[in-house]
Amino acid sequence: MPEPVQKPMISDRIEKKILLRAPLKRVWRALCDFKEFGAWFGVKFDAPFKPGARISGKIVGTAVDAEVAKLQKQQERVPFEITIERIEPERLFSFRWHPHAIEPGVDYSKEPTTLIEFTLEEVSGSVLLTVKESGFDQIPLARRAQAFTANEQGWGMVVKLIEKYLASAA
Repeated sequence: MPEPVQKPMISDRIEKKILLRAPLKRVWRALCDFKEFGAWFGVKFDAPFKPGARISGKIVGTAVDAEVAKLQKQQERVPFEITIERIEPERLFSFRWHPHAIEPGVDYSKEPTTLIEFTLEEVSGSVLLTVKESGFDQIPLARRAQAFTANEQGWGMVVKLIEKYLASAA
């Protein structure tokens, strides 16, 4: 009997979870205040987050991890844009973007976006943060695997960044 052919598995969704030892209100502010989000995420945004708003930013490097900031600085000339989807206080913050849209001079505006969702759940005096990015199956095949792999690694770093930010800002 022949061996089954194994295809490389590219999922449509990335999911990361982290238990944050901070009050819900504090975690929420770190997510939804555009200046605080920018500080730990590494982007200086030009406007507050509001549902339906298209927000531009500049990659400046995270304020909480010098090594990650150095990696981010390599992308500082790349336009950074998100569209805020939903804000449900102390429960859900979501936005859309073009994943791994880092090639200078490439117009990603015609491509579908992925959806990023930050959900919060109180757990024994801490907050369980779940970060999901979905919609990779709509990304053009030529960049899908690379975008997925880069963002899989990126979200792993991001959950650590918010944890460091909350610990330093306590």
